Amino acid sequence: MIKENYNVIGVMSGTSLDGVDLAHIQFSIIDGIWQFKILEAQTVAYSDDWVEKLKNALNLDATSLSHLNNAYTITLASIIKRFITTNKLHTIDAVCSHGHTILHQPHKGITLQIGNQKEIALLIDQTVVCDFRVDDVALGGQGAPLVPIGDQKLFNQYDYCMNLGGFSNISYTEDGNQIAYDICAVNTVLNFYANQLNLPYDDQGKIARQAKVDTKLLQELSELDYYKIPHPKSLGYEFVQEIAIPLIDSYSISIEDKIATFTHHIAQQIAAVLPNRKAAILITGGGAYNSFLIEKLQEKLPLLHIVIPDRKTIEFKEALIFGFLGILKLREEINVLKSVTGARRDHSSGRIYPRPTSPLEKDFITAK
Repeated sequence: MIKENYNVIGVMSGTSLDGVDLAHIQFSIIDGIWQFKILEAQTVAYSDDWVEKLKNALNLDATSLSHLNNAYTITLASIIKRFITTNKLHTIDAVCSHGHTILHQPHKGITLQIGNQKEIALLIDQTVVCDFRVDDVALGGQGAPLVPIGDQKLFNQYDYCMNLGGFSNISYTEDGNQIAYDICAVNTVLNFYANQLNLPYDDQGKIARQAKVDTKLLQELSELDYYKIPHPKSLGYEFVQEIAIPLIDSYSISIEDKIATFTHHIAQQIAAVLPNRKAAILITGGGAYNSFLIEKLQEKLPLLHIVIPDRKTIEFKEALIFGFLGILKLREEINVLKSVTGARRDHSSGRIYPRPTSPLEKDFITAK
C-alpha cells in the first residue's frame, strides 16, 4: 500500500500492565521525510482480573495459554472497537497492534505476544498489522527492541531516544548504524513493590526520595550477568520474576528502601551505557513522570540535555511507532534493523490480516 498519507491506529500493551495504549495517528511522507500527528489517544486500564491473568501467564501450560490468548484477543478487539466508535473514526488504513508479551526468550527462539490472532481483523472489521517480533526471532534476532526504526525516521533530531516503561530501552546512531537494546527493568520492578504498599506506582518517585538506599544491594544488582552482555540484547518479564525480584527479596529491608535502591540502580545503569555525555536525550514512557529518577540521572550526567516532551508523546510514543511499523509493513519496507536485534538481515516484519470484505469471507474466518 504505497501512498503519501496514512490514517492508522497504533495499539500497545506494555509489561508495566498499565493498560492498553491506543493512538489515532496521521502519517505523511514528503520527499522521503516522514511526519506524524497524534490525534485521539487513550489508555484503557486493565481490570484487576486481567492484571492478575497477565501477571501469572508465564506459569501457564500450553492449553491454558491458548485459552488466555483467545480470551485476550476478544478483550483487545473490544477495546479497539470501542475506541474507533467513541472517536467516530473512519477510513482507517490499518490497526497496528503489538499485542501483549507473555514469553520472550529469543535465545531459545521463543517469543509470544497474545492478542495477535487473525480473528481480530474480523472482530474489529479492520485491516490489522500485528505480531511484529516473531519473524525477527526466527531470523536469529532478539525480537526487540523494535522502536528504533521509528526513532531513526521520526525522532532523529535527538542523539538518544529512551523509553522508561516496564523496561528501559535506548536507541541511537553509531558509525552509521542504528543501535538499540534494553538497559534494565524499570516499572516492572518499581510497580511490583508499590503494589505491596497498595499503590499502583511510586508517584513522581516520592517513596524513593524519602527512603534509604541499601548500598550492598545496589552493588549486587549492578553485578547481574545481563549488564555484562554486549548488545544486541533484550529483557523479558522472566528476568524480573526469576532474577531481579528474588535478589531484592533476599534483603531484609523495607519495601520503601527496596524502591529507593532500585530507582538508584536504574539511574546508575542508564548512566553507564551513554557514550556521549553531552548529548540530547528524549525520554518517554511512564518513567518520564518519575521526577526523582530523572533527577538522579541528571546528577550522574550533568551535561546531558534531558528532553521530556508533551504528554501524548510521553505516553503514546510506543503506540505511535507500532503504527509506523505497520505502515512500513504495508509498504513492504524494512521495519526491523539487524544492527539493533542481531538478526541475519534487515527485514519487514509482521502479519497483515486484511479487513474481511464479504459475508463469505467473514463466515470462513469465524469457522476457523
